[in-house]
Amino acid sequence: MLHGQPVRSCVLPVRHAEGADVVTLEGLGTPEAPHPLQQAFIDEGASQCGFCLSGVILTAKAVLDAKPDASDAEIRVALGGVLCRCFTHTRMLRAIRRYADGQKAAMARPR
Repeated sequence: MLHGQPVRSCVLPVRHAEGADVVTLEGLGTPEAPHPLQQAFIDEGASQCGFCLSGVILTAKAVLDAKPDASDAEIRVALGGVLCRCFTHTRMLRAIRRYADGQKAAMARPR
Protein backbone atom coordinates (compact mmCIF):
# COMPACT_ATOMS: atom_id res chain seq x y z
CA MET A 1 0.00 0.00 0.00
CA LEU A 2 1.22 3.45 -0.81
CA HIS A 3 -0.16 6.19 1.47
CA GLY A 4 -2.87 3.72 2.56
CA GLN A 5 -3.96 2.88 -0.99
CA PRO A 6 -3.38 -0.45 -2.70
CA VAL A 7 -1.02 -0.25 -5.65
CA ARG A 8 0.31 -2.83 -8.05
CA SER A 9 4.05 -2.81 -7.44
CA CYS A 10 4.66 -4.57 -10.76
CA VAL A 11 3.50 -1.51 -12.70
CA LEU A 12 4.32 1.33 -10.30
CA PRO A 13 7.51 3.19 -11.16
CA VAL A 14 9.75 2.99 -8.10
CA ARG A 15 10.28 6.76 -8.13
CA HIS A 16 6.63 7.13 -7.04
CA ALA A 17 7.44 5.31 -3.81
CA GLU A 18 10.36 7.57 -2.88
CA GLY A 19 9.63 9.15 0.49
CA ALA A 20 6.15 7.59 0.57
CA ASP A 21 4.49 5.64 3.36
CA VAL A 22 4.78 2.07 2.05
CA VAL A 23 3.20 -0.95 3.77
CA THR A 24 3.77 -4.48 2.51
CA LEU A 25 2.14 -7.70 3.63
CA GLU A 26 5.19 -8.34 5.80
CA GLY A 27 4.77 -4.91 7.37
CA LEU A 28 1.27 -5.59 8.69
CA GLY A 29 2.26 -8.11 11.33
CA THR A 30 4.83 -10.69 12.26
CA PRO A 31 4.74 -14.49 12.26
CA GLU A 32 4.47 -14.32 16.05
CA ALA A 33 1.81 -11.59 16.07
CA PRO A 34 -0.06 -11.45 12.76
CA HIS A 35 -2.29 -8.49 11.96
CA PRO A 36 -5.96 -9.36 12.68
CA LEU A 37 -6.67 -9.56 8.94
CA GLN A 38 -3.76 -11.95 8.46
CA GLN A 39 -5.03 -13.97 11.43
CA ALA A 40 -8.50 -14.16 9.86
CA PHE A 41 -6.91 -15.61 6.71
CA ILE A 42 -5.07 -18.16 8.84
CA ASP A 43 -8.22 -19.06 10.77
CA GLU A 44 -10.28 -19.49 7.60
CA GLY A 45 -7.56 -21.38 5.72
CA ALA A 46 -7.93 -18.69 3.07
CA SER A 47 -4.44 -18.74 1.61
CA GLN A 48 -3.27 -21.44 -0.67
CA CYS A 49 -0.61 -20.77 -3.30
CA GLY A 50 0.26 -17.20 -2.25
CA PHE A 51 0.13 -15.75 -5.78
CA CYS A 52 -2.55 -13.19 -4.89
CA LEU A 53 -2.26 -13.07 -1.12
CA SER A 54 -0.48 -9.72 -0.80
CA GLY A 55 -2.87 -8.04 -3.22
CA VAL A 56 -5.99 -9.48 -1.61
CA ILE A 57 -5.05 -8.72 1.99
CA LEU A 58 -3.68 -5.24 1.33
CA THR A 59 -6.60 -4.30 -0.93
CA ALA A 60 -9.10 -5.57 1.65
CA LYS A 61 -7.33 -3.65 4.40
CA ALA A 62 -7.35 -0.43 2.39
CA VAL A 63 -11.05 -0.82 1.56
CA LEU A 64 -12.01 -1.53 5.17
CA ASP A 65 -9.78 1.25 6.52
CA ALA A 66 -11.60 3.68 4.23
CA LYS A 67 -15.06 2.16 4.73
CA PRO A 68 -15.32 -0.16 7.75
CA ASP A 69 -18.91 -1.06 6.88
CA ALA A 70 -18.17 -2.00 3.27
CA SER A 71 -20.58 -4.58 1.91
CA ASP A 72 -19.47 -7.90 0.50
CA ALA A 73 -20.32 -6.57 -2.97
CA GLU A 74 -18.09 -3.51 -2.44
CA ILE A 75 -15.27 -5.73 -1.26
CA ARG A 76 -15.67 -7.98 -4.31
CA VAL A 77 -15.54 -4.97 -6.63
CA ALA A 78 -12.36 -3.71 -4.93
CA LEU A 79 -10.76 -7.14 -5.30
CA GLY A 80 -11.76 -7.34 -8.97
CA GLY A 81 -8.31 -6.37 -10.19
CA VAL A 82 -6.44 -8.93 -8.08
CA LEU A 83 -5.68 -12.13 -9.99
CA CYS A 84 -6.11 -15.40 -8.10
CA ARG A 85 -4.97 -18.75 -9.51
CA CYS A 86 -6.14 -21.20 -6.84
CA PHE A 87 -9.77 -20.08 -6.45
CA THR A 88 -9.99 -19.81 -2.67
CA HIS A 89 -12.33 -16.82 -3.14
CA THR A 90 -15.03 -18.09 -0.78
CA ARG A 91 -12.55 -18.61 2.04
CA MET A 92 -10.88 -15.25 1.35
CA LEU A 93 -14.21 -13.43 1.48
CA ARG A 94 -15.10 -15.24 4.72
CA ALA A 95 -11.75 -14.15 6.21
CA ILE A 96 -12.26 -10.55 5.14
CA ARG A 97 -15.79 -10.52 6.58
CA ARG A 98 -14.48 -12.10 9.83
CA TYR A 99 -11.92 -9.30 10.12
CA ALA A 100 -14.46 -6.57 9.26
CA ASP A 101 -17.00 -7.91 11.76
CA GLY A 102 -14.29 -8.13 14.43
CA GLN A 103 -13.26 -4.53 13.78
CA LYS A 104 -16.87 -3.35 14.06
CA ALA A 105 -17.31 -5.25 17.31
CA ALA A 106 -14.12 -3.76 18.72
CA MET A 107 -15.25 -0.25 17.82
CA ALA A 108 -18.66 -0.82 19.46
CA ARG A 109 -17.20 -1.93 22.80
CA PRO A 110 -17.35 0.69 25.56
CA ARG A 111 -13.98 1.96 26.65
